[in-house]
Amino acid sequence: MSNRKSREIRLKSRPAGMPALANFELAEVDLPAPGPGQVLVRNAYMTVDPYMRGRMMDRRSYVPPFQIGEALTGGAVGQVVEAGAGAPFKVGDHVMSMAGWREAFVSTGMEMMQKIEPIPGVGIQSYLGTFGMPGLTAYAGLLRIGEFKPEDSVFVSAASGAVGTVVCQIAKAKGSKRVVGSAGSDEKCKFLRDIGCDEAINYKTCGDLNAAVAKAFPDGIGVYFDNVGGTHLEAAIGNMRQFGRLAECGMIEQYNATEPPPGPRNMIMTVGLSLTIKGFIVSNHYDMLGDFMRDMGAWTKAGQMKWRETIYDGVERAPEAFIGLFKGENFGKMLVRVGPDKAV
Repeated sequence: MSNRKSREIRLKSRPAGMPALANFELAEVDLPAPGPGQVLVRNAYMTVDPYMRGRMMDRRSYVPPFQIGEALTGGAVGQVVEAGAGAPFKVGDHVMSMAGWREAFVSTGMEMMQKIEPIPGVGIQSYLGTFGMPGLTAYAGLLRIGEFKPEDSVFVSAASGAVGTVVCQIAKAKGSKRVVGSAGSDEKCKFLRDIGCDEAINYKTCGDLNAAVAKAFPDGIGVYFDNVGGTHLEAAIGNMRQFGRLAECGMIEQYNATEPPPGPRNMIMTVGLSLTIKGFIVSNHYDMLGDFMRDMGAWTKAGQMKWRETIYDGVERAPEAFIGLFKGENFGKMLVRVGPDKAV
C-alpha cells in the first residue's frame, strides 16, 4: 500500500443465511492528505465479530445496518503516519478505532478513536481482544449481569472464544470452585482445562448436551454465560440452581437462521427456580473500563490470564475470517492483520 492508497472491504449484497464470499467485494481507494485536525492512520489489525452479522441485515438494532456498496466498519488498531495541523494525535501514536475492514483511513471524527499504549510483552492486537471489547464484555457480563459470587459454579458456552476464554479465567480468579466451558473440538477443550476450567464439554461429540451438562454440574449452575443460545441455552436452563442467573451475551447458533428458531422448550423452569435471564450490550457498561483494565493488568501479571488468537493475513481475507466465525474455525480471538505493527 502506498502512503495514499488503501484497500477496503465493502458489502456487495446482504447475506441470506450463512454469509458467503460473494456478499463482499475488495476495492482500492485514494486517500487525501489529512486536513486540519485530521490524521492518516495505517491499520495493523482489524477484528471480525459475530455481532457484525446482524449489521448486514437491513433492520433496526442497537447499531445501524451496514450499507450496500460502502466499506464495512469495526474495531481496528493502527498507527498515525500523518497528522494535520491541530490534530489530537501525533505521528507515531498507536490508536484504536472503529475504522476496520480497511488498510488505512483519514479521520473524519466518526471513528471513535482513542490513543493506546502498547502493553510490554503483549501485542497491540490485544486491545481488540482480551484487553478490548471482548474482555470488557466478559468482565461486565459475569460480574455485573451475572452477579457472580465465589460460591457460584459457572457454565460458559463458546468458552474457547475471545469472550468465553476471559469469562472462565475471571471466574477462577474471583474464586469460583467450579467452572465448566463448552467448545467444539478436543484441542479447544484441552486448552480450557489448561487455563483452569475444571471440566470442558465437547458439544460436537458429547451426544446429549443436556445430559453432559447435568453430569458436569451435579449441584446445578449458579451463573450461565451464554454466547450460543439454542440448545446450549436449553441445557443451561435445565440445570440451573434456584436463583441462578443467565447472562445473555450472544446467540451465535441462531445468527444465520432464515426462519425463527424455536425457543427453549423448558422456559417454564425459570418460574419454579426463580431464575434471572438478562441480555446486555457491552457499550452500556463502559463505566467499568477503569476497574477492568486494573484487574486485567494484575491478573495477566500474575499469570492468571492467558488467551489464544487466530490471525488471517491481508485485508482481502477479512470476509473469509468473518465467515470462519460461524464455522468454529477461530481458536480464541479472530483477527486480520492488515499492516505492520509499526508503520513509522
